[in-house]
Amino acid sequence: MTIHVKPAPRTVDLDRPLDTHVAPKTISDKIAFAFVKFLRFFADTFFSKRYGHRAVVLETVAAVPGMVGGLLLHLSSLRRMRDDEGWIRTLLDEAENERMHLMTFIEVAQPNWFERVLIMIVQFLFYNAYFFLYLLAPRTAHRVVGYFEEEAVTSYTAYLAEVEAGRHENIPAPQIAIDYWQLPQNARLTDVIIAVRADEAEHRDVNHGFVDSLEARRAAKGQRL
Repeated sequence: MTIHVKPAPRTVDLDRPLDTHVAPKTISDKIAFAFVKFLRFFADTFFSKRYGHRAVVLETVAAVPGMVGGLLLHLSSLRRMRDDEGWIRTLLDEAENERMHLMTFIEVAQPNWFERVLIMIVQFLFYNAYFFLYLLAPRTAHRVVGYFEEEAVTSYTAYLAEVEAGRHENIPAPQIAIDYWQLPQNARLTDVIIAVRADEAEHRDVNHGFVDSLEARRAAKGQRL
């Protein structure tokens, strides 16, 4: 018997600010920021204004950090016999949300064989790099995701502008997106982009917030010593 469980419908937070930016202060912040800007340069060079195809590849990468962080925190919680304070569920939900972004844009962009091979290579490299980064420097890892999501908000804003200007067809929203974000049946691509952008803004704030929490823990620990 085949068991098929649909992801829980997601409520979109459209009131979250879109232009939030956390200026890099520490050396690790600057490294994280430079790394994300390097990825942005690569994406801009390779995909240019093919935003749908860009989304397919980058959402494959974006779905990795939440799963890696959730896994490592799960193991840490078991090993230390300490509550995770809700971080594991938050990170796993983030990974699932990013995966649903990917499933949606596959319907929109229909990646070719070359892009599918590129996805496998990029995912392999990024997974291993992020795994060790989170293992050794979780603060920097969360900052990377925070900056990554800042760039995602910018990219989806540009994508939305292209569609609204008529340079990309405002096709009907895929059914998977309508079901997931509880969109109206006559929803279009612009509605999907707005929903995805709101998700990315939320992930941005959550991961920058995790950095603040880690810094607070470190400061509290230092005061007790």
